[in-house]
Amino acid sequence: MTNTAKSHNTPAPVAAPRPLLSRQADSSLIEQIVQLVTSRIDDRLLRTGARMPSIRQFSDQHGVSRFTVVEAYDRLVAGGLLESRRGSGFYVRDRAPMLTPHKQRQHTTATQALDVVWLVRNMFRQLPPEKMPGVGSLPNDFLDGDMVGNALRAVSRQNQNMLLQYGTPQGFLPLRQQLQLKMAELEIAATPDQIVTTSGVTQALDLVARHYIQPGDTIFVDDPAWFLMFGSFSTLGAKVVGIPRLPDGPDIEKLGALAALHKPKLFVINSILHNPTCSSLSAAKAFQVLKIAEQYDFMIVEDDIYCDMHPGTTVQAATRIAALDQLNRVIYLGGFSKTLAANLRVGFIAASHDIAIHLSDRKMLTTLTTTELTERVVYRILSDGHYRKHVDRLRGKLDAVRDRTARQMERIGIKINVHTPAGMFLWADVGCDSNALTEKAMAEGYLLAPGSLFSPKQLPSSNMRFNVAAMTDPGILRFLEQAIDQLRGKS
Repeated sequence: MTNTAKSHNTPAPVAAPRPLLSRQADSSLIEQIVQLVTSRIDDRLLRTGARMPSIRQFSDQHGVSRFTVVEAYDRLVAGGLLESRRGSGFYVRDRAPMLTPHKQRQHTTATQALDVVWLVRNMFRQLPPEKMPGVGSLPNDFLDGDMVGNALRAVSRQNQNMLLQYGTPQGFLPLRQQLQLKMAELEIAATPDQIVTTSGVTQALDLVARHYIQPGDTIFVDDPAWFLMFGSFSTLGAKVVGIPRLPDGPDIEKLGALAALHKPKLFVINSILHNPTCSSLSAAKAFQVLKIAEQYDFMIVEDDIYCDMHPGTTVQAATRIAALDQLNRVIYLGGFSKTLAANLRVGFIAASHDIAIHLSDRKMLTTLTTTELTERVVYRILSDGHYRKHVDRLRGKLDAVRDRTARQMERIGIKINVHTPAGMFLWADVGCDSNALTEKAMAEGYLLAPGSLFSPKQLPSSNMRFNVAAMTDPGILRFLEQAIDQLRGKS
């Protein structure tokens, strides 16, 4: 009676899929088994609760190794098609109906203002790079995926125990030692214990701001400047005040007057290849900024994320405030997402010893550590000597498109505000409401970056930031010429 009851409760295994597996097929045997079982489930030839052949049975019937069957069954379990019952075998799983995603709306001024969130959200749309002149990253063909991939493979062949553990809060020591050498080339003296690694410059700015800012405090930023930090600082309760940016740096007269008025805690500034204008700080302005910071007792946060895009020659001034101050009143930020890969989120903070310790503790309390795997990849690239050649090639590629793009834009009536011999951006006056132009562009499948987003005041602007590496589609210039004429009332 017991055996009879058991036979009623346990379904007999279904026959294995009959189509033969082929070792000459393009897909692997594992993939073929997964495809066969999946198709039979989809065709309802295998119904919910049906017991699959055992691993040994399937292996014998199809002449494949048991390892192959185990791998295929594991993939089917991971895909939600089978379930494994300990001591019993594998069974076809009851699949819940897939929820239909909501249809994504087109986010335009009709449904949402063209604000920072709008631009960041659309940066992650799956558009071809040549359709996205408004983004702040380089297309893949400007970067070196082989170099990054080779470094990743080399790291994976090292002691695998390091892949299983936390890193250290301050960051991978050999990378910090390599960064010490890199900063010495910039005439900035910093020991490894003055350097803290971060998940990109975005986290670096957040850590610094959280360390210094209390609700009601004031932060100075360039105007225009990188837009993402405006919202981040505001969520801390800070008052964000823009300092007008001129071709050689901030407006010193305005900086002094506003410092006397607001008594800021921080001034966040791009000294080299400023985003969005790609201008660089003159030596005279660097001294004046530092003098005003000392007079009104605020810290300078020098964001140098575009450091390696600058040739470092006399073609254009390359004065860093950190080199003048040697990390007494200056906190220096850098990173590699612009030159290596947007997905390689490795940045760093260099500061005085005491500040570095405080920032490392804050980092530990918020994220424990950053990912040592990516830090090891960046260390490998920096230390094997390939990075220097890579950035030389990268600057050459940008040089090849920058002047040509500027001339093409000027021919259709766009004024380049700052002519720069380096960097990836052009800051231009399109002669009409850049928000309206951005809305028209989105309807045509192009992503632009209106100038209003780059000011803490977010006021309408005729300025716009263009990524020269993403201006290769001939259609973008035709669109700009027609749309700008329409918005200027010429048609």
